[in-house]
Amino acid sequence: MRPTGRLHLGHLVGALENWVSLQDEYQNYHLIADYHALTTNPDTRGLYENSIELLIDWLAAGLDPARSPMFRQSQIKEHAELHLIFSMLITTARLERNPSLKEQVRDLELNSVVYGHLGYPVLQAADILLYKGDLVPVGEDQIPHVEISREIARRFNSQYAEVFPEPAGKVSKFPRLPGLDGKKMSKSLGNAILLSDGPDEVWARMRTAVTDPLKVRRNDPGRPDICLVFSYHQKFNPGELTEIRAGCESGSLGCVDCKKRCADRISETTAPLRERRAYFEQRRDAVKEILADGERRARGVAQSTMLEVHSAMALG
Repeated sequence: MRPTGRLHLGHLVGALENWVSLQDEYQNYHLIADYHALTTNPDTRGLYENSIELLIDWLAAGLDPARSPMFRQSQIKEHAELHLIFSMLITTARLERNPSLKEQVRDLELNSVVYGHLGYPVLQAADILLYKGDLVPVGEDQIPHVEISREIARRFNSQYAEVFPEPAGKVSKFPRLPGLDGKKMSKSLGNAILLSDGPDEVWARMRTAVTDPLKVRRNDPGRPDICLVFSYHQKFNPGELTEIRAGCESGSLGCVDCKKRCADRISETTAPLRERRAYFEQRRDAVKEILADGERRARGVAQSTMLEVHSAMALG
């Protein structure tokens, strides 16, 4: 994840729940993508503090640093070296066809694309393959990047020697939770509910959520299958779905009451995370040590992989 500060529900649904569940099955590596953050914003002020906030949210969500090293991309120099090598194995035309890049350019309303932004899937391939990743938990919008990583792994193995696996993508059950306005959830768009938001903040944000445009008054029948709030109920309030649907369709459940019930369930879901976050916020020195330890462990793996790369390429 890019270190943009505190995380929101979209991160929880699209990634964190998946990551936590996989800890019991796999050796996980969790990367704070501070180099990737520079592709759309070269300003590094606040980058370290945002990395700490991100790490606190990871810990609050249940990631275990004893099992899963957590580290900053910029502190493992092998990422940059492997990125350079991989950049020789893919064409610019292939990168320009990347649908995720086109989506980012559109969403961010960029007038031009820097070299690093065009090539960030190549750096992402280095992030994955440096640790010989077999499985990459991603949102559905990242699947094209995993395919680029697979292509680069095949090209390297064919050109030099069998060093890298071909990673597969694992999309979570709820791969993308839309923002409160129906667009992609983003803090910069002001349409997100943060994991750290308390009940009052969750309710204040949920009140702004868009609903069925044809359900104007309380007694108007609604269409839950096109309603954003109902999609939130599906994730955070599955036990009351039948009742919510019936009330919406009959008109007996007004949108304000529906939003309030959803906000309450979201707050209940995030309450344990907020409690753990408060614990780690009071122990920032320990959080920084968790980060330093993760970087030491990741660096050892990265250095070992690069020895294999150098040997395969007859470098050094």
